[in-house]
Amino acid sequence: MLFTTYAFFLFFLVAFGVFWIGRQRRAGPCGTFQLVWLLAASIAFYAFWNPWFLLLIALSTSIDYLVALRLPDVASPSRRRALVMASVGVNLTILATFKYSLFLVQTVASAAGWAGLSVSPPVFTPLLPLGLSFYTFEAISYVVDVYRGTLAPVRRPLHYALYILFFPHLISGPIVRGHEFLPQLERPRRPDWLRLEMALGLFLFGLCKKVVLADRLPPIIDPVFASPAAYSSGTLWLAVFGFSVQAYCDFSGYSDMAIALAHMFDIKLPANFRTPYFAPNIAEFWRRWHMTLSRWMRDYIYIPLGGSRGGELTTSRNLILTMALGGLWHGAAWHYVAWGAYHGVLLAGHRVLARGRAPASGGWLPASIAVTYAFVCIGLVIFRTDSIGVGWTMLTRMLWPVEGLALGAAMQRTLLLILGVALAGHALETVKLQRTAWRMPAPIRGAALATAAVLIQFLTPDQGPAFLYFQF
Repeated sequence: MLFTTYAFFLFFLVAFGVFWIGRQRRAGPCGTFQLVWLLAASIAFYAFWNPWFLLLIALSTSIDYLVALRLPDVASPSRRRALVMASVGVNLTILATFKYSLFLVQTVASAAGWAGLSVSPPVFTPLLPLGLSFYTFEAISYVVDVYRGTLAPVRRPLHYALYILFFPHLISGPIVRGHEFLPQLERPRRPDWLRLEMALGLFLFGLCKKVVLADRLPPIIDPVFASPAAYSSGTLWLAVFGFSVQAYCDFSGYSDMAIALAHMFDIKLPANFRTPYFAPNIAEFWRRWHMTLSRWMRDYIYIPLGGSRGGELTTSRNLILTMALGGLWHGAAWHYVAWGAYHGVLLAGHRVLARGRAPASGGWLPASIAVTYAFVCIGLVIFRTDSIGVGWTMLTRMLWPVEGLALGAAMQRTLLLILGVALAGHALETVKLQRTAWRMPAPIRGAALATAAVLIQFLTPDQGPAFLYFQF
């Protein structure tokens, strides 16, 4: 039940309508009926994909809830660590079993082959529960924060279950921390019509990113990534630029829609993107791209590894290892690990080069943004291609001018138009256009929303792919 389907539209109308009608039936503190209904709707939303995986979520959620509830009463540091390790271990074991089992088997078989041994690995297709990586990271952050004493354990099972299962962020984030979500469940819910109107505008904005821009790019760029050796250097660069727009519009479009849907239930989720392609350096890029994941990796991987408390070599090691693990989180394949390590090297290099220097400004700022974007695009080649070998072929042909096939005239015009629209949208986001728009008279705002909805319906392709991050 994708956010872009009519089935979801009908589901949402029912969930939204009953939720706000239920405000008149405040059974218990802070609108328990509303929260129970929202949890029931979230369970139904996930069961639409595969109801059996609800048992998996129930298992891990129950363990995490009980461990966090027990932690404040345990005085022994060793027992506290054991409880946290047990909870985190269960979550990581489930994640590894479903997401990395095939990768591990293939890696062991390849290593045996290099050692001269003949190994025939079992052939199987792992079934990956949707949203597994996202809700696993949320569960780990909750238990670790309770262990550290920065978050009090939630007493009501309803609240914790809703924290994990809340359907707008369940499948592809944003990755929400307990202190960002749980306190909101303690207050009464009140309808705010201006907030609902703003949420509708944000939802349409995200929907436009997804169906009008991102979904029109795969038919153009996928053949180029499938056979990079056949295309010219210029065409390869165009395809990579196209994928950069697809990745951003697809994932930030989902995040916009998720945040908007949460607002419609009077719940605020954290922002996940902030014009990342206008970042003047790679460190700033990661402060703007998938921000909730960047903060998670900083707080639960980088800092526990030692962060920047050691020497330069130790800090560089921590950066590279953190980003390599972040790459592995994106997918069970070595090219994802290579992509993460590549960004770790860039971050380590930036840290050394930027020491003692003022940030780029004035005439140097556009150049810094362009260089950063180019490095990000090179990384996207590693990320997007199916193997390191194919990625290397594409990169060498991009960096050393060669002749080859070009896109058809119509495809090239479409691609350039989408790139221009995406660039303009990126620029408009920097001036906070949305806030300005809500100062306009209500009839103009209503007409703009209606026009946007009609244009989206008209411009949506007949078939579009699922969200890119559903597989993560």
